[in-house]
Amino acid sequence: MKVPMLDIARQHEPILDELKAAFSEALSTSRFIKGPELEALESEFAAYCHTRRAVGCASGTDALILALQAVGLREGDVAVTTPFSFFASAGAIVRAGGVPAFVDIRGDTFNMDPRELESWLNRNCASTDRGVVHRAMKTRVAAVIPVHLFGQTADMDEIMRIARRWGLPVVEDACQSIGASWKGAPAGSLGDVGCFSFFPSKNLGALGDGGMLSTNDPELADRLLLLREHGGQGYIHSTVGTNSRLDALQAAFLRIKLRRLDNWHEGRRKNAGVYDEAFRGMEGVKTPVVIPGAESVFNQYTIRTENRDGLLAHLKSLDIGCAVYYPLCLHLQKCFDCLGYRIGDFPVAEACSADVISLPVFAELSEAEIETVISAVKGFHGQNAQQGQ
Repeated sequence: MKVPMLDIARQHEPILDELKAAFSEALSTSRFIKGPELEALESEFAAYCHTRRAVGCASGTDALILALQAVGLREGDVAVTTPFSFFASAGAIVRAGGVPAFVDIRGDTFNMDPRELESWLNRNCASTDRGVVHRAMKTRVAAVIPVHLFGQTADMDEIMRIARRWGLPVVEDACQSIGASWKGAPAGSLGDVGCFSFFPSKNLGALGDGGMLSTNDPELADRLLLLREHGGQGYIHSTVGTNSRLDALQAAFLRIKLRRLDNWHEGRRKNAGVYDEAFRGMEGVKTPVVIPGAESVFNQYTIRTENRDGLLAHLKSLDIGCAVYYPLCLHLQKCFDCLGYRIGDFPVAEACSADVISLPVFAELSEAEIETVISAVKGFHGQNAQQGQ
């Protein structure tokens, strides 16, 4: 049986009439930019994230850039994030004028290890009248960016404790984790500002690109509104921003899908639970760990396994969807050679990049499809075990 990694058409089929009606409404009103649909989505999204405000923008990458600018990152400032993530986590720092610095991750959750963050700050930084300054680089540290990877929040109690002690703003990269929570508080409400992506493959995906920012700080929200529209209102500009608006049509689509999001999350959690039970105790396979306090929405179901590349080839040969996120850590990307990192600098992240593989987990998977994936994974590891005897 052929099993897709993701089939968005299955998600859209039950709501197709509503999506078409939203498209027809946009055509009839000609309200394509801003307007009541965007305002309604921003209000509903803020309520969903338990924040006072939400601000739409053009993409998750733009959300990160705008957030960093809004919290005060200036040219040459450092922002700290993790090396095992999608490129935008670090790329946005550079696009905002800053310099990325990395700390290692936990091998069970793939998220920032608070101990590594604290150690990095203690080793490299000092508090001065300029704020937190990197001793060697002689520049400010402007923000901490924990990434809530694969649908699970980082340990935000510890990260916030450390960041507050150093007086650093926290920008949550929640692009993969809309609806995830930490001790009951939704992703995007835990730091100073949350950043979300509506790329079509996300749990809440637009029919194109889109992004959102969430915050409990009204002044920060007002800065984000300015920055997303060239830094001004009308033809009066108080700062230099950019053009990063979320289209009204995409907002209308997202409002329809937001109402179903929790049900889709439950489907993903159910499928993840089936995998967990099937792979429990299997030699050579480590299933995802959801740590106490966290509730995952399983944007990906990512296992760690011996002979990852062999399993990848095996699944592909059977037309079973699978993917490797992420095969080369950010600190080893050619574009960051100038930062001076080397192989071995972040051993946990590098180990994960060598042995992770993600399996289909979307809510609309059939039981037969899930059993096909499970049988294929078990079959591969059974063959390997026999060959090793």
